[in-house]
Amino acid sequence: MRGRGGAAGARPARRPAAVRRRGGFLAGPPGENRLRRLYEQARRTWDRPLTAYYLILGSALLITVLGLVMVYSASMIKALELSLPASYFFRKQFVAAVIGTALLLAASRMPAKLHRALAYPLLAVTVFLMVLVQIPGIGVAIGGNQNWISLGGPFMLQPSEFGKLALVLWGADLLARKQDKRLLTQWKHMLVPLVPVAFLLLGLIMLGGDMGTAILLTAILFGLLWLAGAPTRLFAGVLGFAAFVGFVLIGNNANRMSRLACTGATDLGPKGECWQAVHGIYALASGGLFGSGLGASVEKWGQLPEPHTDFIFAITGEELGLAGTLSVLALFAALGYAGIRVAGRTEDPFVRYAAGGVTTWITAQAVVNIGAVLGLLPIAGVPLPLFSYGGSSLLPTMFAVGLLIAFAREDPAAKAALAMRRTVLGKRAGVRWKTMRRRVKKRPSGER
Repeated sequence: MRGRGGAAGARPARRPAAVRRRGGFLAGPPGENRLRRLYEQARRTWDRPLTAYYLILGSALLITVLGLVMVYSASMIKALELSLPASYFFRKQFVAAVIGTALLLAASRMPAKLHRALAYPLLAVTVFLMVLVQIPGIGVAIGGNQNWISLGGPFMLQPSEFGKLALVLWGADLLARKQDKRLLTQWKHMLVPLVPVAFLLLGLIMLGGDMGTAILLTAILFGLLWLAGAPTRLFAGVLGFAAFVGFVLIGNNANRMSRLACTGATDLGPKGECWQAVHGIYALASGGLFGSGLGASVEKWGQLPEPHTDFIFAITGEELGLAGTLSVLALFAALGYAGIRVAGRTEDPFVRYAAGGVTTWITAQAVVNIGAVLGLLPIAGVPLPLFSYGGSSLLPTMFAVGLLIAFAREDPAAKAALAMRRTVLGKRAGVRWKTMRRRVKKRPSGER
């Protein structure tokens, strides 16, 4: 007799190894299985409760350490031009990094209630200092912008940098309290007093002429409104008003118009007005794949203005090449992703608004700085966060990173994982101590 599959007594054909069933599913080639296992393992690792915690801590510290290295390399020639020691700017940045690390650790250990309690005092002190900046004899003008207060000696303070942190904390606390009272469904409660206070800060900043910090403060305001669920019409209205004011302020200032005209420029211009923008592109282009080597930049020898502040990314590209700049971009991308993850997974409205505001702040500042160096955006004069020289920028940014770390630790799953890890480490330490005690031989009585 003939069976269903062919001649009588014929054995059924064996499937190839590549399509045999394993666990009820058709298995692919061995290489595909290995890739699938690696993908599943990476996905499980990415979804662990402590992933955001480690990403924030690791990426922020790596950016800061790499920034210290590049500040030293990029500022040596500038310091020597000013008849200062070659490590002058590096030493100041290192001191700021040490103080910032202390602030980061303190912020990471503070509960959310204490952060909320700091919101109003920080806002009041910041507004007071920003008013002092505009008083003749107290405020100091640098580069045409009067945004500084002298602290004595070489130390200066820029209060507007702390205005970003103040707006994030105060705005997050305000929106959280209004959400608890179910008031955010009314547009007037969503806008007032958040938008008027933000415009107050913007006005004080613009009195000093700092357009770059004003742009970042506006980005933080829009980020908070977006997280609060502002309607599209309301959001578009505020955005349109801010854009109109920005165009008016830019059009009435020749320096800002010149910066706008130099966006994407490849020529220095008849009077050299695009010198900084063009030489930033030269620095990036001459770096190649792996750069000319740490400390071997040519543009920092007086060709590129502000090599250790606004255009430190260009020096990084020249000395470390495409590999170095992509590494910096990857670290900022990891920090931004972790901040979004913290804001998206929490049920506490204050944590969501504060984490979203900090992430918007750091990401927008990085985009504005790097976009200007690449010639994609106008030069706004803002430093690369955690990377460029400047203690007034580094201190509030590191405190903000500490906020993200604290919020990542407060996630219930992360808190349980940390508690379990402490328990396991404690047990291991106890077992090791008991083992060491057993190995110690008891000495006879009377023996010294």
